[in-house]
Amino acid sequence: MAEKSTERSGGLVESHKGYDSRTIFFYFAVAALLTALTSGLAYQQLFKTDEYHEKEKQQNQRRILVPGPRGNIYDREGRLLVGNRPRFAVTLHLDSLRKEFRKEYIKVRKAYRELEDKDIPNSTQLAQIARYSVVQRYLDQVNASLGRSEKLDAKDLNRHFHGELLLPYSLVDDLKPEEYARLIEQLPVSSPLQVYASSTRYYPFGSAASHVLGYVSANEEPDSEETYTDNKLATFNDKNTFKMRGTIGRDGIESEYDNLLQGETGGTVYRVDPAGYRAETLYRHVPIQGKSITTSIDIDLQIAAETALDKNRSEDDTVVLKSAAVVIDINTGEILALASNPDYDLNDFAPRLSTEKAKVITDNEAWMNRAISGAYPPGSTFKILTAVAGLHNGWLTPNSHFDCEGHIVVGRSDFPCHNRHVHGNIGIRDAIAKSCNVFFIHYGSQTGGEALAAEARRFHLDRPMGIELPHETRRMMIPDEVWKKKERGESWYPGDTANMAIGQGFVLVTPLQMASFTASIARGEVFTQPTLEHQTNRTRQRTEPIGFSREQAAALRDGMEECIKTGTGKTLRINFKHPEIRVAGKSGTAQKRTAKGTINYAWFISYAPAEKPEIAIAVMVEGDKADEEYGGGTYAAPVTGSILQEYFDKKSAAKPGTIAQPPKPATSPAR
Repeated sequence: MAEKSTERSGGLVESHKGYDSRTIFFYFAVAALLTALTSGLAYQQLFKTDEYHEKEKQQNQRRILVPGPRGNIYDREGRLLVGNRPRFAVTLHLDSLRKEFRKEYIKVRKAYRELEDKDIPNSTQLAQIARYSVVQRYLDQVNASLGRSEKLDAKDLNRHFHGELLLPYSLVDDLKPEEYARLIEQLPVSSPLQVYASSTRYYPFGSAASHVLGYVSANEEPDSEETYTDNKLATFNDKNTFKMRGTIGRDGIESEYDNLLQGETGGTVYRVDPAGYRAETLYRHVPIQGKSITTSIDIDLQIAAETALDKNRSEDDTVVLKSAAVVIDINTGEILALASNPDYDLNDFAPRLSTEKAKVITDNEAWMNRAISGAYPPGSTFKILTAVAGLHNGWLTPNSHFDCEGHIVVGRSDFPCHNRHVHGNIGIRDAIAKSCNVFFIHYGSQTGGEALAAEARRFHLDRPMGIELPHETRRMMIPDEVWKKKERGESWYPGDTANMAIGQGFVLVTPLQMASFTASIARGEVFTQPTLEHQTNRTRQRTEPIGFSREQAAALRDGMEECIKTGTGKTLRINFKHPEIRVAGKSGTAQKRTAKGTINYAWFISYAPAEKPEIAIAVMVEGDKADEEYGGGTYAAPVTGSILQEYFDKKSAAKPGTIAQPPKPATSPAR
């Protein structure tokens, strides 16, 4: 028994020894862990203090960003086309009203409890009701002063409070000057109501050059790192940043040069208390205006072109005809005017375009810049290209003649002259002046469709001009045998060449292309690069010469001059009262079949002075009634005459402009 007891006792001793070892190991592990934690904490306190302090500072900071004003846009003579006007709004800083919100909250809660209604709003809803009541009272003060009856949008107020607390909350936007003056006089200095000044786009000439200048709208796009030159404002769109909404260019120069016109963002950095209300201003950076742009546009010439186009109206005089005009400086390629009808008043977009006005623009099809976005059959203006191709390829000479019997048969098709008029034995000069279809179909057919297409491509009529505007079409068309086979699965017929020779069939061009083409003909070169950028000392462009002899060039010019003197373009002189100035031109009337019937397009291209060219003009007017004739001499030539009149009037008067600069909007300091 004693032995057994000893064994049992020994067993117990062994068991206690094992327990003591595990306990010791446990305490050792705990000690090691505590040592590691202590060491880590010491390391953080000794070496990471600044880093954590900076993070804490960042969490207590809020940034309010203010976009810089956009740069101005000027015409070639330094007249303001697009600027900024002050825009005043009555605002409240909601974070300055927390005591009033709290007081109103207690009052509202008490009122609901006294109603003995089981459906008492919860605390969040009560807070919203209290804020609405306080802010509406301030709005009522403004209403009383301005004679308005504005009401708050509860959802908008709630969104602003929770998402943009540090930004001013707008009660009444875009005050009229008299409203601004009244409020400044009546509001006490201590009032939390403030008149906040910002800027909005201002277009002194209204609808003038609307398709060139373009418009802006609210910028909803996130900022990039490059937006900020000041690191203290660089936010990368974090949750501690509040940005006042800026604008972005949506069309025209406003869009194409948006990066230049955009101002440099400024703003303020605040320290906030634990409740999120501002406590201290830490840093402020003033916004900087964007760069300004000087365009090649002459606003006098632009308005003259638009005014002349406006005179082409529907039969009942209620609608302006769809049309376009382009004026180019022949030596530099600078665009002096680029007009498109219908247009729209750019000031309707500032600060924002209403739904009603947007619908009017849409219904009028006024969004489209017809000078660059529309592709149209050029009609008889293309006969100049046919003449160039014939002369260049040797099928036509300055002394060539052909007997016009009023029509010509090509293949199975019969092509008449206008009203089947018989021109008899006719040469190139009279054929241009009288726009003889028979002459140009004959020599165009001899030259051949491939040669006509090659000549058109030499003048860049098969591609965009590369103008500094968005939405330039790529739908221009210089057809040939390969294109027709590929796109239509059809062979090229003699009738296709005949149509092409007179600017019909598949040929499509833009008014800008035809203005560039006309300038090139005047220069004796194959391409004139149009541009909207003005350079004071721009040198003359040099491109590939057409390759004409003096006699060939004279034959073409003489025919275009005769068109103005006695031919289809003599109506140009109705509005152009400078008989001493020689003008070269060509009219055109084209047809295009549509679902509504055949639409007519009136064209006129010209350059002047004929002996020493300075400007080239292309005008296109679209008929508003199907199956009715709209001749280039009737609708487009008088427009050209008005443009020439303005140009040479200004030149002879030797003064910067005949149209007065409108007054700039009054500016007032913000309260």
